[in-house]
Amino acid sequence: MDGPSLTALDRQLLDQFQHQFPLTPHPYADIAAQIGSSEEAVLERLQQLQQNGVVSRVGVVINHRRVGASTLAAMAVPAEQLASVAARVTAYPEVNHNYEREHRLNLWFVVTATDPDHLARVIGAIEHDTGLSVLSMPMESDFHINLGFPLCWSLTDARPDRSSTTTG
Repeated sequence: MDGPSLTALDRQLLDQFQHQFPLTPHPYADIAAQIGSSEEAVLERLQQLQQNGVVSRVGVVINHRRVGASTLAAMAVPAEQLASVAARVTAYPEVNHNYEREHRLNLWFVVTATDPDHLARVIGAIEHDTGLSVLSMPMESDFHINLGFPLCWSLTDARPDRSSTTTG
């Protein structure tokens, strides 16, 4: 299955700014200046990448424990209601990572809020709105998962460097 074609600008945006997104008043203008483009072109390409499903989100990732509260949540949704319930859940600005799973608990999502009370209110509102229970699974241990990966690579880049391999 072939995916959408990426332009040189697309690859540059995706490779260079997965980890180095500027936290400035005008981040897209700053990105454009770094890569020799215009702010308008950067915004247009990122919007197109989102519309084509190449990227789902553009923005920073913040350690929620430093700025609020969050939980992984799951719901058992009747199959015939899954699309409508998922749309209602996704409508909450505190909800992200909403996805279907092949399990009795078939709708999973992350809820992030300003504090534990706000988090509880959002979960309660979702339950009230959908008529379904939400299982909240707060994080007990932090794990850093680096989801960034280079797009501009060749097969030779992916091979291990055998010259530095040691044996015991």
